[in-house]
Order: sequence, then C-alpha cells, then structure tokens
Amino acid sequence: MISTAFAMGGNQGAPAQGAGGFGDWSFIIMMVVIFAIFYFLMIRPQQKKQKELKAMLDNLAYGDVVMTTGGIHGKVTGLADAVVTLEIADKVRIKIARSAVGAILQKAGAPATSPATKS
Repeated sequence: MISTAFAMGGNQGAPAQGAGGFGDWSFIIMMVVIFAIFYFLMIRPQQKKQKELKAMLDNLAYGDVVMTTGGIHGKVTGLADAVVTLEIADKVRIKIARSAVGAILQKAGAPATSPATKS
C-alpha cells in the first residue's frame, strides 16, 4: 500500500523544477530598484529642500522681512546663533528660534513686491 502522505508529496528526492537560483536574484534586483525609486522620488528632493532651508537661514540679515512657520510676519531686528528678534509692530518685538523662520519675504534694501506681480 502507498501511504497518503507519500502519494501527495510527489517526487521527494528531486529538487523543484523552475524554482532555480534566479528567484533569489530577481528579489535582490527588485529591492534595488525599489530603493532607487524611493531615493530619487523621496529622499533626494527632501535633502535638497533641507539644504535650501539651511542656506536661507544662514543668509538672514538685519532688515529682512520674514514669515515664521506659524504665519507671523515681521522684520528682523536682531540675530543670534539660535534666536532671531522680529519686530511685528511698532515697538513690539518677539524672539523666535531661527529654525522657526519659514520664508524670507523681502530682503533688506530690496524693493517691495506684491504677490500679484511675481511671475
């Protein structure tokens, strides 16, 4: 009599045909391609954005009109390593972290431009 387990198992001693060694290589190649896609679509643009933000923060100067990440607009009246003093109204000054500056709206000495005239 033939046992059920042996009959279902098929050819026990021979290696599986078609599984070959290429399956391992295709997995490695697929992972490299996925990493490359993530690098060029997510990691590289984020690094470029961080580099631009660092350059902008390093180039802050007295008299620049800036906007904070919280939406406060003000003129730079004081600079330290980690702290920026903004004048947000006449005789009203606040201190914020340098990293809280989100954008430079107008450089010191540059003519004011309205958002409608920017192209």
